[in-house]
Amino acid sequence: MAYETILYSVDEQILTITLNRPEKLNAYNATMQAELIDAFDKADADDNVRAIIVTGAGRGFCAGADLSSGADTFDRDAKRGPVKRLASGDVDYSDPMVRDGGGQVTLRIFKCLKPVIAAVNGPAVGIGATMQLAMDIRIASEAARFGFVFSQRGIVPEAASSWFLPRLVGISQALEWCFSGRVFPAQEALAGRLASKVVPPDELLPTARALAKTFIDKTAPVSVALIRQMMWRMMGADDPMEAHKIDSRGIYTRGRSEDVKEGVVAFLEKRPAEFKNKVSTDMPSYFPWWDERDYK
Repeated sequence: MAYETILYSVDEQILTITLNRPEKLNAYNATMQAELIDAFDKADADDNVRAIIVTGAGRGFCAGADLSSGADTFDRDAKRGPVKRLASGDVDYSDPMVRDGGGQVTLRIFKCLKPVIAAVNGPAVGIGATMQLAMDIRIASEAARFGFVFSQRGIVPEAASSWFLPRLVGISQALEWCFSGRVFPAQEALAGRLASKVVPPDELLPTARALAKTFIDKTAPVSVALIRQMMWRMMGADDPMEAHKIDSRGIYTRGRSEDVKEGVVAFLEKRPAEFKNKVSTDMPSYFPWWDERDYK
């Protein structure tokens, strides 16, 4: 796919995805949605990509949904054509045409097998804020601003943020930001645990790249992929036994792998390990371990 709204660049095994509609503060549209999903598909299939940074071109990260179509911006029937109806006349909510586009992006990021860092360079509101929630770490420039502005637009939070946001910052903080819909500065995002660090603008990408390198140096790619999925998936588990089950599978399968033999021997021989297992070919047979169901 040739990209129109994002830039895709790999350097030193770090993929940088840049939202690239600077004249519109990188406002999100259907093309950007499709391109982001494709970019994460491409990254997962490329063993040379070990970590991902998402940032914005120009002075904004993402100003939210592109509102240029006016009052019909969020009207699915007007934008996509009438959705299916049941015999009763009620909406058939299983119709894929009803699906929230932002949620399709965050669900794809959620399933990613590589660590994902948001480098928030400027304003990030609406989907610009919620798309980050499925990323692992958010580093903010001092120029960044965040806003879960849905209540001020008459809609509700999207992109599965009602699942992600309370888990990241706690229910009270999530509700405070979403009830008011106000835009708040980077330091408030840091205090509220949305951002992990706030840095001067010229230090943003170097800081993100330095962090990404720590995920690459000395680590086994398959282990990192499994760790990411284990941690995210267990956030929704209702009992630690579920974690014990998946831990046990991981310890058993990885314990027999060439990576683990290399990791132990390299430690004993006081030399850097050379991990050869690949995410594209060497994920354990039990992965994915959750039920995947189509949207029906």
